[in-house]
Amino acid sequence: MTAPTTAPAPSRTAAPAWVPACPSHRLQPERGVAVLLPGGAQAALFRTHDGALYALDNTDPFTGAAVLSRGIVGDRAGEPTLASPMLKHRFALRTGASLDDPEVRLATYPVREHDGRVYVAARPH
Repeated sequence: MTAPTTAPAPSRTAAPAWVPACPSHRLQPERGVAVLLPGGAQAALFRTHDGALYALDNTDPFTGAAVLSRGIVGDRAGEPTLASPMLKHRFALRTGASLDDPEVRLATYPVREHDGRVYVAARPH
């Protein structure tokens, strides 16, 4: 007779699963790339002129359109921002916070660059 076994509970500190997004040289400064994540979610990936990488939800919360990867990267008082191509609502790239509506926030995703490729975490922060 064998004792029943159960799978261990997932660790909350487990390393994120990484999704390859694109070769590093293809991610041009201030031009977005849409990344399809497991489960069908999408992330909008950006590199700013200073080389920093950001990824946030690709769906505009004000219109429901998956277009933020086509948004306009900018700056507001030193904070890197993204303006939606639809209605020009702005979001902080670092936090996903809406700069137009304090109750709205986009999910943000960890990003890394390794061996000439850019990766986005499969799950948001």
